[in-house]
Amino acid sequence: MENREDLKSMQGLLPVVERGGSLFWPSRAVEALKFLSLGPHQSKVSSGEALFAAISDIRTSLSLHRPLPPSVSEGYALYFDELISRAEAASCFGEVVPELAGLLLRLPSLLETHYRNADTLLPGVETGLRFLGSQEPGIVFLSQELIAALLACAFFCLFPENERGAKYLPLINFDHLFESLYENYTEAQEHKIKCITHYFERISSCMPTGYVSFERKVLPLEKQLLNVSYPNAEFWSKSGIPLCPFEVHGSGFIEDQSKGALEVDFANKFLGGGALNRGCVQEEIRFMINPELIVGMLFLPCMEDNVAIEIVGAERFSDYTGYASSFRFSGDHVDKMKVDSFRRRKTRIIAIDALCSPGMRQYKLNYLRRETNKAFCGFYDQSKCNLYERLFHNQGTELEGSKFKHDYNASNTVFKSNHLLDESCSTSVEIEMREEECIDQLVGVPEEQASSINDEDKIGIATGNWGCGAFGGDPEVKSIIQWLAASQALRPFILYFTFGIESLQNLERVSHWILSHGWTVGELWNMLVEYSNQRYNKETNLGFFKWLLPSLNAYELNMSGVPDVP
Repeated sequence: MENREDLKSMQGLLPVVERGGSLFWPSRAVEALKFLSLGPHQSKVSSGEALFAAISDIRTSLSLHRPLPPSVSEGYALYFDELISRAEAASCFGEVVPELAGLLLRLPSLLETHYRNADTLLPGVETGLRFLGSQEPGIVFLSQELIAALLACAFFCLFPENERGAKYLPLINFDHLFESLYENYTEAQEHKIKCITHYFERISSCMPTGYVSFERKVLPLEKQLLNVSYPNAEFWSKSGIPLCPFEVHGSGFIEDQSKGALEVDFANKFLGGGALNRGCVQEEIRFMINPELIVGMLFLPCMEDNVAIEIVGAERFSDYTGYASSFRFSGDHVDKMKVDSFRRRKTRIIAIDALCSPGMRQYKLNYLRRETNKAFCGFYDQSKCNLYERLFHNQGTELEGSKFKHDYNASNTVFKSNHLLDESCSTSVEIEMREEECIDQLVGVPEEQASSINDEDKIGIATGNWGCGAFGGDPEVKSIIQWLAASQALRPFILYFTFGIESLQNLERVSHWILSHGWTVGELWNMLVEYSNQRYNKETNLGFFKWLLPSLNAYELNMSGVPDVP
């Protein structure tokens, strides 16, 4: 079997055994899974209590000796024996559970096929399932069928946990999901599990055939050749990059945007946050309606300040209403997102973690820099690293207006054709065509045609109140920080969903005024730093928007066609 090193890095994280180049379940586990796959008439598994007993037997066969708390058993019994209808339970035990057992029996062969083909998916780029360390950039491609098998492992609580703490990995088994249901019952927790069981119903009746990629993006802390490094405050202060268009949405949800944008996951530093526990806010909800995201928790450890995680292709299976305690599963969702040449859905999600409970320290320069760099790490496109290097370091402080656009288009055309011949700076596959097709189309393209070609991968940002709410960030400051990062990353636009938060009622007017005056990233950054310094030193208690606008010429503001902000 190829990719032995990749598999070795997963030692202690997968439930299957590797020996002599082959993967397999221990014989006792095979017997238990085969028995379960025969259905309730043979296995007698027709209740939550019996299901948990079967799970315990399989765990014992895998030498997972830590007994699960009694409340986990009670959680499975509560959900399957009391909270869902008898018809739903009959379908689950008669069809879904046997299908999942059969899927688990295929897990060793699915993994072997995965490792055998991992080197052929993207020639020259490692894509196999492996542990990606905290400062290790890389990408993993998984088929949706393999993801389904891995999630079945989590549902049956079969992943070993001894190595996870030492590797700073979140827990991935579903025991705490059911434990929390029993110990602290809420309807929201019940409906989180409904999303998960609905996913299993869907894949049991029709297995999806696409792929999902999980990419760990790292901004090197030290300057490296052919790499965008972790920016310092001077970098932001002197940036001459124009601000990108800013579109404010007072209603709607990030996951429903239709412009093909990169969608921000307001992440915990441990991917998934409380998705498999009691959490039920933005990140956790996204992991419930797109359960394939959960698999990233298997091999991606906590994010440091210079790290982000980009996931492309996760399918949505559920609709929902509400938020936090009012969250409810509201039915099946048929994902109509188109697929790319790698058979991934063009759903792009970027996980970035904000400062938690930052209080007044969020206005200090080093924390402003931390948050802006974190967003930039998530928003920048690694396939454009040569272009970034040219524009940011050689010309970025001098470019203005049309000169920037001309140089961007010209450099991007040259960059794309050259980059495909030299992959030394990136593993990113955020391109819509395979390498040969790109070379054929881009080599020798005149500058004036560059922008039309580049339209295909001008992917904007869809975001909202990142790091606010439970994390306690300043919504006005966070909105500006994300705008700065998206603009510096050469994103063509930012869609900002305010979720009706009162402090952002003037965001559209403020962004319109700033854009009408042609501010650069550096100019807006410097204003944000000045405001934050005053706020930290208690020289003002105004929000950023009200602090900014009174210092502007009211007549000029009205001439721009934007009403005064009260």
